[in-house]
Amino acid sequence: MARHWRAGAAGLAVLGLTLTACGGAKVGDDSAGGSSSSGKCSTFNLAINPWVGYEANAAVLAHVAEHDLGCKVEKKNLKEEIAWQGFGTGEVDAVVENWGHDDLKKKYIDEQKTAVNAGPTGNKGLIGWYVPPWLAKAHPDITDWKNLNKYASKFRTSESGDKGQLLDGDPSFVTNDGALVKNLKLDFKVVYAGSETALIQAFRNAEKNKEWVIGYFYEPQWFLSEVPLKKVSLPEYKEGCDADTEKVACDYPVYELDKIVSAKFAKSGSPAYDLVKNFTWTNDDQNTVAKYIAVDKMSPEAAAKKWVEANRDKVDAWIK
Repeated sequence: MARHWRAGAAGLAVLGLTLTACGGAKVGDDSAGGSSSSGKCSTFNLAINPWVGYEANAAVLAHVAEHDLGCKVEKKNLKEEIAWQGFGTGEVDAVVENWGHDDLKKKYIDEQKTAVNAGPTGNKGLIGWYVPPWLAKAHPDITDWKNLNKYASKFRTSESGDKGQLLDGDPSFVTNDGALVKNLKLDFKVVYAGSETALIQAFRNAEKNKEWVIGYFYEPQWFLSEVPLKKVSLPEYKEGCDADTEKVACDYPVYELDKIVSAKFAKSGSPAYDLVKNFTWTNDDQNTVAKYIAVDKMSPEAAAKKWVEANRDKVDAWIK
């Protein structure tokens, strides 16, 4: 979900601003973060990025860290670039679902050396444009981008004016959609729903009420089991075709989602680091926990507990 997400979005805070998180820690607060080098787990500072798939990863890791390793887990509700800034200050130990972000890797891993890669999550991430099933069935050619202008007027809204609306989610999510619309010469305007929840509700309503909606979406995502959205074919992705974000005219790549941790955390000797490094699961695993949270309205803690109890063999492999 992502998911999937562009750093540097307008409005992101910069270092030095007070950022209150679940644990009340602040960027730049030296008391935040860090685990002992003795092999015992003290505080584990876990970033929570704003989409439910990420929340599922984090919930399960937090549950195992607390109940199996004896860690004190501090969850920090932070958008992506803010979370990466926290690697150097001690506020953040781990980001546990990263969608690409070559720009942030270059800055924080290669240049500042405050972060390191902790390996794949096992999830395959896919971003693209989707339409509700009823629309794809009624107009089969709409899933080819070359035909979108033919239908642009059908997607007009008060927000998009005389152009068709292409609905995106949270402005902080990774997206090339503005450039794609421009470079593919599509008669559309990107409009932000504002959140993953709002984006899901728009697609849900579109299917129920036979409304014309086209928008940004991604996998893994539990919602696709409720409403099997149909992906629009954009020009084929080829290595390097998205290197210049202003000139992008191709589809999104398949993302090998991974985990990023602070360099200090990686050297701390904390069993929480080994847990994060060893953590890997499937899209189905994530969707199961995400659905517990989003649909069944379970707390993240309860959702994680239910999954862990049903998948003890997988968990044991992470902490062996």
